[in-house]
Amino acid sequence: MTASSPPPAKPNDGRRSIQSVEVGFPLLAALVDAGKPLTLRDLAGAAGMTSAKAHPYLVSFIRVGLVQQDAATGQYELGPFALQMGLVSLQRLDPVRVAMPEIATLQSSIGHTLGIAVLGSHGPTMIHMTEASYPVHVNMRKGTVMSMLHTATGLVFAAWLPPKVAEHYIDREEGDTAVIAGQQPPRKVAYADIEARLADIRVHGMARAIGNPLPGVDALSVPVFDSTGNIVLALTSLGPSGLFDVAWDGTIAKPLLACAREISRKLGYRK
Repeated sequence: MTASSPPPAKPNDGRRSIQSVEVGFPLLAALVDAGKPLTLRDLAGAAGMTSAKAHPYLVSFIRVGLVQQDAATGQYELGPFALQMGLVSLQRLDPVRVAMPEIATLQSSIGHTLGIAVLGSHGPTMIHMTEASYPVHVNMRKGTVMSMLHTATGLVFAAWLPPKVAEHYIDREEGDTAVIAGQQPPRKVAYADIEARLADIRVHGMARAIGNPLPGVDALSVPVFDSTGNIVLALTSLGPSGLFDVAWDGTIAKPLLACAREISRKLGYRK
């Protein structure tokens, strides 16, 4: 996934503002987007202004700690106060809170059931469900623990969790199943045995389940990442076969993936 530049400023809403702050903001946005030090020429070009226009803004940004300049190379990068602002913002981010408005918009667009899952003590766990306008007969609600290997949601976590962590949850699921069924533990599924399947999921950026584990119900699930690049949520949409578009680049997959990317961007994810 690739993070985009910060969103453009909103149109004038009539409130009094400081125009020079808004004019100089693209310089900060360009440094964030680049993720590395830039020369004055390159920075000004990325911000859409001349070097002569950019320089006074950079002087002011340096004085307040938003930008710093390397004395040896003359290149500019984000300053100590900008970094402090970023850290405070990241500490206050709640992935679910950030995701909820995006989920509401997506659900109204595609019209299918949408769920948010996090990694719980027993595995991927549904913590929020937005129902479709039509009935879908599935045994999935808030608090449902999703199978790591037999659901799109679980496969997303298996694909993007560190291998040892994913294997731990797969082993735990097999143990829990044996206890519930009163049977001998099933044959252990080694992570290496499913790596090819998980690699294919990573290539597509999402997992899908077609009529499995529930016949007649299909699902697509995508990962959401935080600023450290770790998966923190899975967004899952499902619906009845024939009505639900399971194509990798279809009418559900594209907006679902775009939604996950936008949430990841708001959580500070960059790649």
